[in-house]
Amino acid sequence: MNRYFLPLLLVGLLTACQNTADTSSIDATVATVDVNPAADGFDLSGSDERAIAIADSVVKYHGGRKAYDDARYFSWNFFGARTLDWDKEEQRVRIEVPSKDIIYLLDYSNDDLTGAVRKEGVEMTDPDSLSIYLQSANSMFINDSYWLVQPFKLKDSGVTLKYVGEMNDPLKDRASHVLRLTFKDVGDTPGNAYQLYVDGETYRINTWHFFRSADDTEPAIESPFDGYREYEGLLLSGDRGGPKQLTDIVVTNEMDDTVFTQF
Repeated sequence: MNRYFLPLLLVGLLTACQNTADTSSIDATVATVDVNPAADGFDLSGSDERAIAIADSVVKYHGGRKAYDDARYFSWNFFGARTLDWDKEEQRVRIEVPSKDIIYLLDYSNDDLTGAVRKEGVEMTDPDSLSIYLQSANSMFINDSYWLVQPFKLKDSGVTLKYVGEMNDPLKDRASHVLRLTFKDVGDTPGNAYQLYVDGETYRINTWHFFRSADDTEPAIESPFDGYREYEGLLLSGDRGGPKQLTDIVVTNEMDDTVFTQF
């Protein structure tokens, strides 16, 4: 896998929780999991066995690794700002930003990010400008796809997983397993971290905390994972609270190839 195609928006998190709750209702046995191999570069030695087992359960109860691997095309609207089409198999992405009249066509299949950009009806030809716009689109994709499929990215390259403990979800008031994700040399912001509240019964992610720096004690973002729906066997959340909405979500194995080759 090339150095660009490493979704995703990376992450931050509390090192300890200051108000532990009574979580005695959580079953101490992690749910039986399907095979969920780690990506090359996952920090196995630095991660906790307990955290890895819970991450595997998260994947299982969000539809399973096979369903995710078999799903080829994803489409969604990110916060009403832009639409994305992702060919996961061929590593291609289309991003449309109506407010700026820009369309990006990204190709991650080579070692170097390539693609095309049309702005205000005119295709860019200047190499320097094209490179700048493609890098901007790459950042959009890293961010936007992580919001959509984060439950399946817990063992990505560069990720270190730690088990923080059993705590009460601050938004759901649910007994939860809490995972900490930090990152090494991947994505646009490797110094970030996430703290995930995983439901002790369903193994759904109910809440995430995003930290701009792993040293921060307060999250920059606290978002629920609401609006879960099934898409071709995958359980995905589109409602992240208030204006943070992922809409028009589609998972399919059929899409016209011109989506990724023509403006």
